[in-house]
Amino acid sequence: MSEPHALGLNCTLKRSPQVSNTEALLSKVLAHMRELGCTTETIRVVDHDVMVGVSSDEGRGDEWPAILERVRAADILVMAMPIWFGVRSSVAQLVMERLDATYDDADPVTGQFPLYNKVGACVVTGNEDGAHDCCSNTLFNLTHLGCTVPPNADSYWVGEAGPGPSYLAAGGDRHLYTNRTARYLAANTVYMARLLKEHPIPTNLRDIYATAAAESDPPRIIDRRPTAKPMS
Repeated sequence: MSEPHALGLNCTLKRSPQVSNTEALLSKVLAHMRELGCTTETIRVVDHDVMVGVSSDEGRGDEWPAILERVRAADILVMAMPIWFGVRSSVAQLVMERLDATYDDADPVTGQFPLYNKVGACVVTGNEDGAHDCCSNTLFNLTHLGCTVPPNADSYWVGEAGPGPSYLAAGGDRHLYTNRTARYLAANTVYMARLLKEHPIPTNLRDIYATAAAESDPPRIIDRRPTAKPMS
């Protein structure tokens, strides 16, 4: 069986070749994964013309479909982002909105979403508070999309309270907490990815939906997920 493959989506607001603090910490995390036998790649999302929307292809030169193919091919998805105004960057929010469309591409037999049996993780950098908010919302979103989130699947650096120097300028690469959590993240995500490759989650969402529908009143809102379609 092949080794797990990790994709890091760098959701910085800085286009290449500008230096990205988020990419610095993400690169450290991915290096630890490679030490554990995992293959890795990074995409700086802002370097691509990713349209605003909630479908998998917004047309008009939208470059999201190519990125989505890399997401689908990965075993581990690391969402990496800076903090702006205490929350995840607009690019990270854009990525989550585009991933929402994967609900509509469920497996025709099991109803599982495309991110099932993938492992989710989160990397955050900033120069003031907001890391816990970014991680909690992002990891929660990933679980709803189908990802498995192992223990300690986040690593962040924010420095001291209040605005200050960012990760690279402040020497964040020497910060014990961040270095420790980066290694926790790598070890647990790679382990979980190997486990899922050998033992995929067997849950049949279509069968479960049919059972739940039989004991429930008709829905009063439209559920567009494929598992909500009438069972054949």
